[in-house]
Amino acid sequence: MKRLRTLLGIGFGLAIVAGAGWYISQSSTAPPARPAGRFAAGAAVPVGVATATRGDIPIVLRALGTVTPIQTVNVKTQITGQLVDVYFKEGQMVKQGDLLAQVDPRPYDVALQQVIGQQQRDEALLKNAQADLERYRKLVAQDSIARQQYDTQVSLVRQYEAALVVDQAQVDAARLNVAYTRIVAPLTGKIGLRMVDKGNYVTMGDANSICVIIQVQPISVLFTIPEDSLPLVRKRLKTGENLEVRVLDRSQKVDLGVGRLDTTDNVIDLTTGTVKLRAIFDNTDESLFPNQFVNVRLLADTVKDAVVVPVAAIQRGQPGTFVYLAKADDSVEIRVVELGATDGEKVAIRKGLQVGDQVVVDGVDRLRDGARIRKPTPTPRAPAGPPVANARPDGQTQGAPADGQRRRQQANGDGGGAGGPNPPGRPTPQTNQ
Repeated sequence: MKRLRTLLGIGFGLAIVAGAGWYISQSSTAPPARPAGRFAAGAAVPVGVATATRGDIPIVLRALGTVTPIQTVNVKTQITGQLVDVYFKEGQMVKQGDLLAQVDPRPYDVALQQVIGQQQRDEALLKNAQADLERYRKLVAQDSIARQQYDTQVSLVRQYEAALVVDQAQVDAARLNVAYTRIVAPLTGKIGLRMVDKGNYVTMGDANSICVIIQVQPISVLFTIPEDSLPLVRKRLKTGENLEVRVLDRSQKVDLGVGRLDTTDNVIDLTTGTVKLRAIFDNTDESLFPNQFVNVRLLADTVKDAVVVPVAAIQRGQPGTFVYLAKADDSVEIRVVELGATDGEKVAIRKGLQVGDQVVVDGVDRLRDGARIRKPTPTPRAPAGPPVANARPDGQTQGAPADGQRRRQQANGDGGGAGGPNPPGRPTPQTNQ
């Protein structure tokens, strides 16, 4: 009997241990109770919405470009001699025909006088030969001289006439050399740094030019676009339209100028699949500097009267390209759309939406088809009331204590209201000691 009670006690203890183990295991594996959060199942998700409107979408081609002068000239001497004077300053704007430098003209003046003298000598010889020819003509008619003598005189006159042609060419060449001693600006532009100083001996074979002049007004920008965009640009150019080109600085924050597209290159670069374009800018403020790196925005076309929504509303997933359409019952619906042109912030919708439809632009990561949403409620602005009588300049009403004064009174126990100062004429209550 004693042994039976012992066995029953052991079994009862084992049962208790097994029950406790089962309870602990069930408690550890059971999922924790989900607290009632802000976005619990079935709760409305706060979102931001935008309304589809009708507007224009500009088709802008973005590219990288380099400011390039339309004309660049290395100014060199065309004769040999000493550079006796320099009349320009570095960085100066010059006009076409302005005197830049002077080569010593004295040797060329002497050479000019020499060929002029030779010309005058040959003119005198020609006149004498012509006079003899006239006399020989009369004598030949009278059969007083041989015909051969007359023919010889005719040939001599022709020689002197040819000599005068050569003399005139030499005079012109000498005068041209004298003109070359004055080095003038071949175009209107800006001069760079001076490369040859006054007093140097200059020749036509010098490696260094005297200076470099570049045309900065107007100036051009060279940039490239993909060959796929070329047909649209060429179509607009053939119709004679002026395509607007806007350039920005390296940070794309400063607008440097607005110009027009001038022309395209005649070949496509096979290695990159791009084509070069040139845009012209007036550059009256000289904001564009030669060889400057710029960001180019070419307005290739404009889509008119398109259904437009913000780019933030466009989603991509298993259905394709879609938006979350906000319905009147505060729920959303996945609406597949077909996109058109975009300008970076807005996108045109070719199919799927109508003007007036509302789409979700903020909070889309917590949405699914049919989810309930809560649209933002605009806060009404309180209407301005009538002016308060006896108002003080600091906004306080006369006769009423300021906020700081009320706090000090309440801290001292004599503030208004409960525990405030007693009205005049009423006794102060006594406290029983």
